[in-house]
Amino acid sequence: MLKFLVLIALLALLFYMLGLKRARPPQAGRRDEAPAPSPAQPQAMVSCAECGLHLPQQDALPGRGGQFCSAAHRAAFEARNPPPA
Repeated sequence: MLKFLVLIALLALLFYMLGLKRARPPQAGRRDEAPAPSPAQPQAMVSCAECGLHLPQQDALPGRGGQFCSAAHRAAFEARNPPPA
């Protein structure tokens, strides 16, 4: 029974030491990692005049009726809404 308790105590000590090694903060003079990239800047969003999909303004296709998510939606919108005479 005593051997069993000693074994449990040794295992607990081992797990404790491994936990301390992982939790230790990195050393101040050590610079192995590259600095984290800055987060992307927010982009203006527009919605497609045909389907309502929201997409970044730089990806949108301009058309007669507004902004569109694809050339097919722009063509479908313009086919349904002919230009005023």
